[in-house]
Amino acid sequence: MTEPTELTELTAVRLVEGFRKGEFSPVAATRAALERAERIQPEVNAFVRLFADEALARARESADRWRRGEPYGPVDGVPVTVKDILLLRGAPTLRGSKTISEEGSWDEDAPAVARLREQGAVFLGKTTTPEFGWKGVTDSPLSGATRNPYDTSRTAGGSSGGSAAAVALGAGPLSLGTDGGGSVRIPAAFCGVFALKPTYGRVPLYPASAFGTLSHVGPMTRDAADAALLLDVIAAPDARDWSALGPAGASFTDTLAGGVRGLRVAYSPSFGGQVAVAPAVAAAVRRAVEGLARLGAYVEETDPDFTDPVDAFHTLWFSGAARVTQHLGPRQRESLDPGLREISATGARRSALDYLAAVDVRMELGRRMGRFHESYDLLVTPTLPITAFEAGIEVPKGSGYRRWTGWTPFTYPFNMTQQPAATVPVGADGAGLPVGMQIVAARHRDDLVLRAAHALYEAGVAASFAFPSFTSSGS
Repeated sequence: MTEPTELTELTAVRLVEGFRKGEFSPVAATRAALERAERIQPEVNAFVRLFADEALARARESADRWRRGEPYGPVDGVPVTVKDILLLRGAPTLRGSKTISEEGSWDEDAPAVARLREQGAVFLGKTTTPEFGWKGVTDSPLSGATRNPYDTSRTAGGSSGGSAAAVALGAGPLSLGTDGGGSVRIPAAFCGVFALKPTYGRVPLYPASAFGTLSHVGPMTRDAADAALLLDVIAAPDARDWSALGPAGASFTDTLAGGVRGLRVAYSPSFGGQVAVAPAVAAAVRRAVEGLARLGAYVEETDPDFTDPVDAFHTLWFSGAARVTQHLGPRQRESLDPGLREISATGARRSALDYLAAVDVRMELGRRMGRFHESYDLLVTPTLPITAFEAGIEVPKGSGYRRWTGWTPFTYPFNMTQQPAATVPVGADGAGLPVGMQIVAARHRDDLVLRAAHALYEAGVAASFAFPSFTSSGS
């Protein structure tokens, strides 16, 4: 019998295999994940709440189903965490904000949460987010800063930073995050785990995001196989999301084994010199790209044909921030994250014509990437040009950046184009901080992104980091 402390290190795929064979039970897996969550919380601050009693009750029900050979689905009994942007029945969803009251019935699940509930997943808790998910690091007036598992003086990234830290530290192998400008990929890259921003609409979202069609729901996991498993569950239509795609068709898990042999891969190390990339990041990504070539991909160093669309992204993003805070009175606004308050005021000054001009930029960017993928199956870049920096600040000290978009130039363009994009851990810098590589495909080709990532894991080019000791190297 596997000891409970070891269960936190198993992927969801391996846990389900163990449940099926009777090697261990969902109760043991849930208890181990809860113990890990409670252990890491004081130092890392990944959670806004844990559901110990409810989780163990669901785990016992799952164990009964497995004993009868009647699991509800492929994630029955697997411990899952949910970013506190997404509704989870029976628990307040406060979105990192003091402006939302805990009172109310909280009687509805978000679509992805509902699919997991139907298939017997065990919800461990809600993970931290910056206020309304507005920035690429995770700190908020409500819950404070979430810290990096590999150096707790540094940020976990954001806005799904709690989910990334939880997965990295073994507090559940699966997590649901959201990504409006990089928010699953940024923290996954900083924390050494896998994350996928699926094609927009592949995973239904309800309520609709104030940030509109920039915001995607995506898996955050220990590896690509777990992400495919999770996507198979949550990529199901939901009538509440009018923009959701139809059924995916083939199982993403079933397509993993295709490998990369013969795929045409464009490698862009710096978007044509537009991005200054830290040498350690550049070197780790280049080694991973060489791994793709060894696996049979046709790799060419080239760049997508666009300049930084940050001004258009800001118009779209800041307008969304203005919308999400529009109903707040003066006293509530005083309690907001100062950065959110600032961009909300900026967004409120944007006109409808400004917004539509940004939409035009977005459409042209989408056209260019559509044509680009006529020549290349995949685009690979660094996920981020840097590794994790000091916790509690929006931009690295001394960087000269004004907003988080200054250090995330590889991520937000693909929210504008709605393409699938994943980050895989491909190494570390000299301080032992994880480096991520981004894999992008044409819209609706989530299968290619997952295939390529899985091939890298299978070959040992991408690998889950060893579990940290949770001891702060910054203290």
